[in-house]
Amino acid sequence: MGWAQLWWVWIGAALVLLALEMLAPVYILLGFAVGALAVGLALLAGLQAGLPWLLLIGAAVSLLAWVALRRGTGLRKGQTRIVTRDINED
Repeated sequence: MGWAQLWWVWIGAALVLLALEMLAPVYILLGFAVGALAVGLALLAGLQAGLPWLLLIGAAVSLLAWVALRRGTGLRKGQTRIVTRDINED
């Protein structure tokens, strides 16, 4: 069993990514953390797969998490501010 099939490696990677997300809050690493956590929990539940399949599962879950975060925290309709007057025009 290689390091990629160990559940605690994936959950540890998710925790590291979450910590890095706190240092650079841009919602990029959060999706990867969710993907790594999903793979770690799947391995803990008994999933037997090779590294390419684990990476594919992690990437798919990360993409879905990113889309969900984008929809939940993205720019909402009516939030755009349109400036009609310049502050220097007095």
